[in-house]
Amino acid sequence: MKNGLYSIHIRMLDGVKGRASGVLVFRDGTILGGDPYFWSAGSYTVGDGTWKGEIVTNQHTPYHETDARPVFGGREVSTGFSGTFKDDSAEVFGTSLVGSRSVSFRATLRRLADN
Repeated sequence: MKNGLYSIHIRMLDGVKGRASGVLVFRDGTILGGDPYFWSAGSYTVGDGTWKGEIVTNQHTPYHETDARPVFGGREVSTGFSGTFKDDSAEVFGTSLVGSRSVSFRATLRRLADN
């Protein structure tokens, strides 16, 4: 997993309807990033074409759209993930603890710029 700025596109699993997109900076085992409503910070380790980590997500701006409810809305959410990477892209599978509920997801990442 190369250091740099990555786009991330998340699709919720297990019957949860939800998607998210944002940007994350990966640098020497540290993750920082977010989107218009949430920010995240965490850490990761890298193996031979594999990686895993954990991230904590918090809301920074209220969600004003009336017909949609963010899955993570108003909560600090802890997430564990693992996946694979090659060249300038990566895929992960993860599970987030939202209150007392576990929510699984898949995500794809694409490197946009060097760090």
